[in-house]
Amino acid sequence: MMNCRLLLPLLAVALLPATAFAQWNPDSTVADTYDRFRVGSYAEAVAAFMNYGINRFNGTTQGNSSMHRATIAIPRFTLSADYKWNAHWKLGLEIEFESGGTGTAYELENTENGEYETEIEKGGEVVVEQLHLTYSPSRHFNVQAGHMVLPVGTWNRYHEPMNYFGTIRPEGETMLVPTTWHETGVGIYGMMGRRWASFQYALYVTEGLNANGFDRNNWVASGKQGLFDADNFTSPAYTARLSYTGVPHLSLGATFYYCPNTAANSDKPQTYNFKVPVRIWSIDGTWRNRWLKASANILRGSLSNSVQLSQRNVKLSNASPYTRTAPIAHSVACYGAEAGLLLKGLCHAKRFPDIIPFCRYEYYNAQEQVDAPYVADDRLKTSLWVAGLNYRPLPYITVKADYTTRRIGDGKYKCENEFSLGICFAAWFWTDRDAQRLRKQ
Repeated sequence: MMNCRLLLPLLAVALLPATAFAQWNPDSTVADTYDRFRVGSYAEAVAAFMNYGINRFNGTTQGNSSMHRATIAIPRFTLSADYKWNAHWKLGLEIEFESGGTGTAYELENTENGEYETEIEKGGEVVVEQLHLTYSPSRHFNVQAGHMVLPVGTWNRYHEPMNYFGTIRPEGETMLVPTTWHETGVGIYGMMGRRWASFQYALYVTEGLNANGFDRNNWVASGKQGLFDADNFTSPAYTARLSYTGVPHLSLGATFYYCPNTAANSDKPQTYNFKVPVRIWSIDGTWRNRWLKASANILRGSLSNSVQLSQRNVKLSNASPYTRTAPIAHSVACYGAEAGLLLKGLCHAKRFPDIIPFCRYEYYNAQEQVDAPYVADDRLKTSLWVAGLNYRPLPYITVKADYTTRRIGDGKYKCENEFSLGICFAAWFWTDRDAQRLRKQ
């Protein structure tokens, strides 16, 4: 049997009593294999070779230009830790380094008529992705407060690179909503029922999105707050999730996110004189046994007063950190499905290499419905196929290769093709049980 401790997740995401990575690992039946503390990390590196340019919106009728180019990056590296004070109180922490940098600092100078000022230090960013306290009196009811990952969609809950087959996270949800979506607030979660009637629930109240960041290309994905020292909490957001795990190998879930007025969370309160409520719902399912892992997801979202918002956002300050592109869609959609064949489990051979061929299909559209007088831009309608291989020399290391082809605007524009290579790891490196074992030697 695989080493369960090394297969545990790097994130103490208390959206469910078990962590996300423990759910990924079918051999883990207990989430907490430590007594007092543990320290871990996950990271990934990706190289991509593409046959298309950098601008799909270059003004031509063919879409993106033909261009041979390549990129290489370390998209993220994280440090994670959990600490238990006792059986009921726990601290979870994760710090993420994106693209190896420290980011851009923004300031809003209210003494200078509210002008934006920026200081660019380096590409990328360093961010506290999770920092929360959890009180767990029972498996049925737990309270969490602090900075947490919201369970919106599939790939916020399973955002660690060992949890998805591709060299990058599936595109649809990433293009439309924040990923990884972490917010500050308070929530409750727990388990209900047993055996075939086993359910898990989670309810959260957190800071809401900021309508300043909504745009044409990514809908609300850039509306996450965090640019300034303090986030606006004028209009909180509410997130609810219910999961069903009563059938062996099967997990089903649904999430609903609602922020009554994202306009109230804008940088400057006078920016909007109308409300912009946002509603997002998602449904997902996963099946895994010893020879197959398959998953499917659907996400839909809508916002009100999209025309007024589009007209106002294109007039934001040129010095602001927002793209200011329009129109912003009234509603968006994405759905996808993937399957990976676990050859090692299928072949029943202990020394057979852990190789997983996989295939994924996705559709997403950041302008599924656009209100008049605006017209939807078909260059945002994307369907894609991804096929590739995963090789795991160790349970906590994966080498990946995949080929992606995107069909843009139902074929009206040039397809975008790329081949990618990646490597990632996820492991707990140090626990108090390791320390105890060393002291005994």
